[in-house]
Amino acid sequence: MANPTFDQLLEAGCHFGHLKRKWNPAMAPYIFMERNGIHIIDLYKTAAKLDEAAAALKNIARSGKKVLFVATKKQAKQVIADMATSVNMPYVIERWPGGMLTNFPTIRKAVKKMASIDKMTKDGTFDNLSKRERLQVTRQRAKLEKTLGSIADLNRLPSALFVVDVLKERIAVAEANRLGIPVFAIVDTNSDPSNVDFVIPANDDASKSIELILGTVTAAMAEGLEERKAEKVDANAAGEGEAEAAPAPARRERRRVRRTDVEAAAEAAPAAAEAPEAPAAAEAPAAE
Repeated sequence: MANPTFDQLLEAGCHFGHLKRKWNPAMAPYIFMERNGIHIIDLYKTAAKLDEAAAALKNIARSGKKVLFVATKKQAKQVIADMATSVNMPYVIERWPGGMLTNFPTIRKAVKKMASIDKMTKDGTFDNLSKRERLQVTRQRAKLEKTLGSIADLNRLPSALFVVDVLKERIAVAEANRLGIPVFAIVDTNSDPSNVDFVIPANDDASKSIELILGTVTAAMAEGLEERKAEKVDANAAGEGEAEAAPAPARRERRRVRRTDVEAAAEAAPAAAEAPEAPAAAEAPAAE
């Protein structure tokens, strides 16, 4: 897992924060200095926190769990879509549907509704509808696809949330906190990091900064997925080897034991027949 160097973070503009008057005091530990009224983020802490977050996301991916990527701001939409798709993870780049995590069963019903519309199209039911009904169903399908199409494969709550700009996605962060879902986030100087489990202090407005950080964490997740595949292959190979070297069933072992007992008893029988009988007890002397 190749983490970006200090120079790469600097070149991507990860160090630029917001204006001093817009800062959040909780971000003070991650601010290096102020220049021309703008806060400068400490890139050494950015690199350390990015390394920590990438390692944690790698372990989540290796365990086969899902991470939901969230970014609805214009600079991050396409980057999130491309990076999340590369590691087969769900993402949200349109408006965050309220209650998506806390009211997950309702969201699943909407996804199933989209699947039922697709089924209608395939089995010919859609063609039997009137022109007006077809138009209504088509519009409904397009609306569902826009908001929920990227999470169609998310059958259960995600194991973690990765957020770009926690200030803009505060509803998603609040829902994750309520359910105890770990939150990974790129946090700028105008945001509150107290609700984030894995803080990555960096510029969340520059597309280059977002792309560099997301590329690092998704590369780590890709490594975790590859390790998971390798572990499955090794486990299958070990299982086949154990099956070939496995002993005969216990039933055969019991038969062998019974056969051995019978043979031992047969050998012991002639020996018992040839053995001299024990002398009879001496008779009592006759009474005088």
